[in-house]
Amino acid sequence: MKILYSPASLDDLISSLRAWRIWIFSAIIGCLVGAAVYQLAPPPYRSQATANIDFNLEMTWPKYTDRQQFYYLERETRKLEEIAWSDAVLKSVAAADGNTLIGELRNHKLQLSQPAEGGWHFFADDPDPKRAQLLASSWVQAFVEQAGGRIIKSEGLNSYIEIEATQIADLPQKRSLPLGSYLFAGLMAGWIASFFLSLFVRFVPTPEATLQGKKNGSRRKPVKP
Repeated sequence: MKILYSPASLDDLISSLRAWRIWIFSAIIGCLVGAAVYQLAPPPYRSQATANIDFNLEMTWPKYTDRQQFYYLERETRKLEEIAWSDAVLKSVAAADGNTLIGELRNHKLQLSQPAEGGWHFFADDPDPKRAQLLASSWVQAFVEQAGGRIIKSEGLNSYIEIEATQIADLPQKRSLPLGSYLFAGLMAGWIASFFLSLFVRFVPTPEATLQGKKNGSRRKPVKP
């Protein structure tokens, strides 16, 4: 118990750093555990669809300052982002899939990249790669349809904005997290465990070290009273 409540000394830190065999062994074990977790409980597949958005600043604000243009970009971007997560858009995505609730799409399966001018990336996660591809492509199509309809009708969006779906077919399918992330997490977990193990666990000395200690003790002269 004294070891648990006493602070680590400099000798303890030095001894833990010198235990290079433990560090290597824990790193190997941690990577193996991370790879095993990746194989037994892999992350879901992620599919990415893209829509291109052009705000046409040169036509909207031809004579105004950069500050006003940035304000315009932020305002219109927020509007488009709200449309992407609107109930009307997500209902279309749920109807295309046929087996997903709107709350599940909004909270777990769908992700939107940082909105800006240019390409907007729509991500969908699912254990089934084909279903992930369907969700991503349906989301982009529903977004383009809803936003394009509001632009044509001048319902809250600038008429100079142009939106088109650029990537909705044969979308890439890959895991949402790579194997390297699991290996790195296992490596760090193994190193942390070995560090605390070297601090709190007293290892049994080898016979050579015990014999050397006895020799050093026998050479010491007895202290006279």
